[in-house]
Amino acid sequence: MKSLSWVGRIIVFGLVGAFVLVPLAQTIIVSFVSTLPRDGIAEGHFSLVNYQNILHSPVLKQAILNSIVYVVLNVTLCLGVGLPAAYAFARYSFVGDRQIFFLLLVFRITPTVVLSLPIFVLFSQVGLENTPVGIALVHCVFNIPIAIWILEGFISAVPREFDETAFLDGHSLVSFVFRHLIPAIAPGIGVTAFFCFIFSWVEVVLARILTTTGGKPITMAINALFGFRTDVGLVMAMTVLALVPGIAMIYFVRNHLAKGFVIRT
Repeated sequence: MKSLSWVGRIIVFGLVGAFVLVPLAQTIIVSFVSTLPRDGIAEGHFSLVNYQNILHSPVLKQAILNSIVYVVLNVTLCLGVGLPAAYAFARYSFVGDRQIFFLLLVFRITPTVVLSLPIFVLFSQVGLENTPVGIALVHCVFNIPIAIWILEGFISAVPREFDETAFLDGHSLVSFVFRHLIPAIAPGIGVTAFFCFIFSWVEVVLARILTTTGGKPITMAINALFGFRTDVGLVMAMTVLALVPGIAMIYFVRNHLAKGFVIRT
């Protein structure tokens, strides 16, 4: 009976793996196929032409650069703002602290499309539309609440004696945060950076509204490739390149990510 149960589990995991990996494998394979007739390259043949076309396209290269810029800005700002705010919620009590914390989470679950029009009007008045900086700032509006929520849980798990001991040793608050607190909650920072990165990298609604003429991210560049005669190979090549930063992010924070999920649960 035990052998049958193991066989059943293997079959289930195999089916789940196939469900996830087969589309990904097909995407990678098609990205190396010339899906439109070109000079010297027959349709359906394996080639690097799709990636070469990306390198030769200023629009596609700029879209990739735009996405990297606003994602890095978004994650940096979210951690820079979320960490001190989370520390304040975790270590200090003040009037309405729990209510404010709850309102932050309520604001986070607000659909982005609801706030898209007022955000566009505001950003157009200050000249932040069609720029990666504008997208990064508006993503921070939705990412900072989740960053505070995650980091507050990790900081609360650290005993208060940890802070007091550092202060008795002569550390200032800033010195304590950088030399003691951040290493202690490194898994939480990894989880926070991961979620902020994912939301910002794949978000489409705000990117579509705020980048009507310029500053388009990679998601909008891929969307613009679809038309009457879509170059499927080029679309798949851009999709593969869009996966690379996410895979790199998971690789670099993998240890902190695994520990963070275990501690948080």
